[in-house]
Amino acid sequence: MRVFLAVHLPKLSLEVFRPKWSSEPACGSAVLEKDSVVIADAAARSAGVRPGLKRGGVLTLSPGTEMYERDMTREAAAHREVGIALMRFSPEVALLDEATVIVEIGASLRLFGGLLALCHEARAILHALGFTARISVAPTGQGAWLLARHRNRRVLKPASLTRRLSALPMAAVPEIRPFSSWFAGLGCEHIGDVRRLPRAGLQRRCGEHLLDSLDRAFGTAPELFDWIELPPTFSARIEMPDRLEHADGAVFGAQRLIVQLCGWLCAKQLAVTGIRLLLEHERGRDAIAPTAIDIALGEPAWREEHLMRLLKERLHRIELTAPVIALRLDASNVEPAVPASDTLFPEPGGSKEDHERLLELLVARLGEQNVRKPAPTADHRPEMANQWVPVSRQIKPGPLPRHLPRPAWMLDAPVRLLMRRHRPFYGSPLRMVSPGERIESGWFDGELVTRDYFVAQADDQSCYWIFRERVSSRDAEEEPRWFLHGLFG
Repeated sequence: MRVFLAVHLPKLSLEVFRPKWSSEPACGSAVLEKDSVVIADAAARSAGVRPGLKRGGVLTLSPGTEMYERDMTREAAAHREVGIALMRFSPEVALLDEATVIVEIGASLRLFGGLLALCHEARAILHALGFTARISVAPTGQGAWLLARHRNRRVLKPASLTRRLSALPMAAVPEIRPFSSWFAGLGCEHIGDVRRLPRAGLQRRCGEHLLDSLDRAFGTAPELFDWIELPPTFSARIEMPDRLEHADGAVFGAQRLIVQLCGWLCAKQLAVTGIRLLLEHERGRDAIAPTAIDIALGEPAWREEHLMRLLKERLHRIELTAPVIALRLDASNVEPAVPASDTLFPEPGGSKEDHERLLELLVARLGEQNVRKPAPTADHRPEMANQWVPVSRQIKPGPLPRHLPRPAWMLDAPVRLLMRRHRPFYGSPLRMVSPGERIESGWFDGELVTRDYFVAQADDQSCYWIFRERVSSRDAEEEPRWFLHGLFG
């Protein structure tokens, strides 16, 4: 059985100008089309502003109300943004009239934990985008569209759908509205009243489109939809409702872009390995280039939570050189997504993906140069072999000595040890617990070292890596010098 999720955006005309996550004026906002109010928010309605009111009437009732000229291009773009974001549930998404989106979710219910859980997740996506919505579910797309425009309903059985749709006002069907006066004269108020009229007479009087619309809504005729076609690459832009003086204020706008990106990735079955967020500044005579935030991922990702954590960490550390007026998100580095492991016994300590996500979070929080990994080189001298590079850099590590102790922490420079009773001293006398390892190297680059290394243990059982300068390289009558070079964990 097919199941359709319908999302109706009743305040789309207003929220493209004034998103819910932005500060609203105390006197309210209203959208006008041809100098007539189309929609007003709660603050404006409390002042008496109603749809159909002229601009002069709005200024008389509420002089402080902010008014916007309706922009159908921006509404269409926002409508499409919602459709792309909802592709997280299914690639079969269609944009219908009157700011409504239809998603075929029949094959996705089990994946998302059932209908109720899927509806909650869809509502969370819409909230992140900054839109108010009514959500309905029905076995037909047209039926879900009619239910969503009036109230939140979840109907899965055809008999329940017939009962719910029949109780809706007849003006809910667009094809009925041109004949509403005629139907009212016949005593019709609801869709069920219209359906009880003779079909032959309805077709002659109103045409075949009305009956076709009703048949598709009630499931007695097949439905065809124009599903959204996605571009091969993802690039989205959003304008800020106000100038942003601090980068932290861009978090909400960035989340709106990330939600769209995740929908695009799920529909394409792709994962992203790198994204770029551009903070656009005001244009003019002294134009400033956009501030770029590049995030490289160690492992391909498509989860909204992970990408947002990385962006938040980077935004918290940026100081803006100029106010931000728009955000742009580009994601050109993508590859096929690999499904998550469903093994019965997961790896102890987390999977490889968990480890990579932790490293990415640390890089975003501390900076790339402050998160490093070992990159040993093929050199016998410890200070030369012990190299550390940023975790994002690809390296080919050199060979390490086998079956020889090496400390986890090497000092930047060896520390000379005190001598007590001809024994090296570091907090307490040190005793040797390993045979010596002789290192003679560096003659080829003028940095010759001649040392004997030992693992030494203190009274508290702490282990250190120490070395003694070769007696042959100094006066044999002098006491040999000992140095601390590393600490064992």
